[in-house]
Amino acid sequence: MSTTARLDLDELASSIAGSLVRASDPDYDAARALWNGMIDRRPAVIVRCAGAEDVRTALAFARRHDLPVAVRGGGHNVAGRSMNDGGLVLDLSRMREVRVDAEARLARVEAGATIGDLDRATQAHGLATTGGVHSGTGVAGLTLGGGIGYLARAYGLTVDNLVAVDAVLADGSRVRADADTNPDLFWAVRGGGGAIGIVTAFTFALHPVGPDVAVVQAFYRVEDAPSVLRGYRDAMADAVDEVGCYALFVHVPPIEPFPSDLHGTVALALVGCYAGDPAVGVPALERFTTMAEPILASVSATPYVDLQCAFDAGTPDGGRYYYKAEFLPGLPDAAIDVLVERVRTVPGTYTIIGIEPLGGAIARVPRSGTPFPHRDAAFNLGIWAGWQDPAADASTIAWARDLHAVMAPFGTGGVYANYLDADDAGRADAAFGPNVERLRSIELRFDPDGVFRAGRRTS
Repeated sequence: MSTTARLDLDELASSIAGSLVRASDPDYDAARALWNGMIDRRPAVIVRCAGAEDVRTALAFARRHDLPVAVRGGGHNVAGRSMNDGGLVLDLSRMREVRVDAEARLARVEAGATIGDLDRATQAHGLATTGGVHSGTGVAGLTLGGGIGYLARAYGLTVDNLVAVDAVLADGSRVRADADTNPDLFWAVRGGGGAIGIVTAFTFALHPVGPDVAVVQAFYRVEDAPSVLRGYRDAMADAVDEVGCYALFVHVPPIEPFPSDLHGTVALALVGCYAGDPAVGVPALERFTTMAEPILASVSATPYVDLQCAFDAGTPDGGRYYYKAEFLPGLPDAAIDVLVERVRTVPGTYTIIGIEPLGGAIARVPRSGTPFPHRDAAFNLGIWAGWQDPAADASTIAWARDLHAVMAPFGTGGVYANYLDADDAGRADAAFGPNVERLRSIELRFDPDGVFRAGRRTS
């Protein structure tokens, strides 16, 4: 940071309703910490914004002093794009208001809110929209990359439920974008990665969901995984849209009621819900519990907010995380055999290998309807490596890369923007496929100086 910028920090602090965190402040290290403990970046200043006008003021300061800009919402992006070195970070995490219009079935969500914030507010009215599967995920980052979750087959991606945004553009102007106002900007923010402007609030369509939904949790021994995955594949092929069930290779948690001799071993878990009447959903999900002899299985009416928090403890803040991903056109026997052989041993306490179901409402949106083009994929493979010991960094990352390499031939070549890690710069265009040229042209129009293009803002 320049000397002038250092001298102007007091002026910046006095011109905003929020506050600054400087490198000399005692809470600086806590303020720059992210969900992924591998990220260790040291910004020159963190601006804790109280509202959109603070965003505008701080952005103008950054531009005036030629400071790199990062934007933090939930701080959950695996590559750590919500933090930078030597620049200015716009921390929106105190902008968390969620206002629900239950009659209109709409929610206006500030950009610092998490999925947990959104779910708690909407479930008070028996409503929801598609969110991720970790309550700490930021609404902004999830939405700007697309938004896959348990409700996606029933109601589409998070971006398919977005009806308007409020944003601050690179030139400092505050704008609204929806289908009729700034339609190109509105198209681009629905899964384009956020490299155009800073969205300060989102408005989503809501749907009747919960407060209880039918939830299935079925754990199978890894030895049974080949036949279970074949059964899972066939079940999802003819499942109604309301069924959103994930297949997840996980470590058996060291808690009851799991048998003690299986604690820490690899198992295949089928976890999901029915986005409708639990009385209809329970029998619709039973088939996922009978694909082999389960270690443990249940189907029951469960609060939707509890389902959304189910994996929080298994991916804690400060763990070390590394991602690889690939969209799959299907799940052929050969892919299943390769995958199961590789995951019989899985490094990292927090590692999950997930198969996310697509189809349903996702597939009924044209590929050009949003920047997210992967509408015809059947599944998304997520290799979500997670561990604690820094000494295991190299070996765990190598394992994840190797697994991706052997599974990539079964994929479409496409990748989910929200799963791009720090070494995936060469795959960024694969996140947008045939939509990349339109996205780039819109970025150039709204941000001609490249203020936000230095790194895609998926916070």
